[in-house]
Amino acid sequence: MYNYPILSIAIWMPIVFGLIVLAVGSDRNPAPARWVALIGSILSFVVTIPLITDFDPDTAKLQFVEQAHWIDRFNITYHLGVDGISMWFVILTALITVIVVVAAWEVITKNVGQYLAAFLILSGIMVGVFSSADGMLFYVFFEATLIPMYIIIGIWGGANRVYAAFKFFLYTLMGSLLMLVGLIYLYTQTGTFDLAAWHAVQLPMTPQVLLFIAFFLAFAVKVPMWPVHTWLPDAHVEAPTGGSIVLAAIMLKLGAYGFLRFSLPIAPDASHFLAPVVITLSLIAVIYIGLVAMVQADMKKLVAYSSIAHMGFVTLGFFIFNQLGVEGAIVQMISHGFVSGAMFLCIGVLYDRMHTRQIADYGGVVNTMPKFAAFVMLFAMANCGLPGTSGFVGEFMVILAAVQYNFWIAFGAAFTLILGAAYTLWMYKRVYFGAVGNDHVRKLIDVNGRELFMLIVLAALTLFMGLYPKPFSSVMHASVENLLTHVSQSKLPLTQ
Repeated sequence: MYNYPILSIAIWMPIVFGLIVLAVGSDRNPAPARWVALIGSILSFVVTIPLITDFDPDTAKLQFVEQAHWIDRFNITYHLGVDGISMWFVILTALITVIVVVAAWEVITKNVGQYLAAFLILSGIMVGVFSSADGMLFYVFFEATLIPMYIIIGIWGGANRVYAAFKFFLYTLMGSLLMLVGLIYLYTQTGTFDLAAWHAVQLPMTPQVLLFIAFFLAFAVKVPMWPVHTWLPDAHVEAPTGGSIVLAAIMLKLGAYGFLRFSLPIAPDASHFLAPVVITLSLIAVIYIGLVAMVQADMKKLVAYSSIAHMGFVTLGFFIFNQLGVEGAIVQMISHGFVSGAMFLCIGVLYDRMHTRQIADYGGVVNTMPKFAAFVMLFAMANCGLPGTSGFVGEFMVILAAVQYNFWIAFGAAFTLILGAAYTLWMYKRVYFGAVGNDHVRKLIDVNGRELFMLIVLAALTLFMGLYPKPFSSVMHASVENLLTHVSQSKLPLTQ
């Protein structure tokens, strides 16, 4: 037990500040809401720093554990804790929230308080997902993330925001309902919602397969995996810049994280049995979606499809059941948080000036925004998986693990690096290089101090992780090894 409830503070502090922002928010005087939101997001990030400084990487046990009675009748507890798998995602969530608040500072002028409050509340809820050690608590937080994001897309989104918000909500809700059935079944078998008890329970093959399918549908939609990915491009295109950043950097990780907490350790036999299906879907995602990205005319939609392709690496790494592959997938998730968040931020910077995301409407931006173009080049290279950037580390680890598993699977996964470079550099060439495209581009002004701050933070993290990934990868060794031990042991009853 830690000497103070650090995880509860990390969850509830941004939620409380969000409620305060709602109370002080006013379009006639938005300054109080902005400053309260900024202070709240910074403090919420600061309280997560002990997760780095005091974390013990040599144990797979949950750390910073909190447990209290919640619903005694059903043995549901308020049980929190993080291990080497979840620790970095709590910190990433808090950091991205600061970026989002700063990004909205001058851009959002209508319903400022409600906008910032939605992100602060969403931040606390997402930290709750990554911290939950009780199945029902996880489910409550997991479902609660839909509400703020639905509001963010539906109110501050683009012309088709209502359609995109409904599609986002319905896709993710339908998948999650089957997960709830699976949670209830596990409760009937164990009498508890404690995840550790679920990881130990023995189940026949048929229930394992059904549980795997129930969890898979919930988490695959969230990742999103092909073919249940179609909600994501619409949501990204219509969402405001902050919504796209959080959606790509954090919310997609909730589904991938669910595989590690539920699917693999609870149904290991079914996971091995159905792994070829998941690997096939992952390869389709990284290859087919990469081809789809190449023909996009909208920058945001191109990067949205790019996110789906990169998350295909994550699910591929999980289901080759190799320590290097799983660790590479988790590293890829963290890197994707930096890089995709930065890519959507850069698109937002251009959109704030030109109010268009069409690639054809630009050209020669480097001539009028040289500082900005240099940062975008770095993030574009990271999106391609250039060595020395964070985008390389996770993908290299997954491909290396895939070679050990099956050469042709590794070859298919590596092929997407070529596609990624093709569509990313093609977009960069048409938007930034060449002569100035039109008078609108000629009038562009380079990044201001606020935008420069966000770009520097994300660029520093992208380079630091690419050049020295050890701090990110070393904390997860023990936890991933423990997970793979669970997955390697059959949970079938001895009579089966």
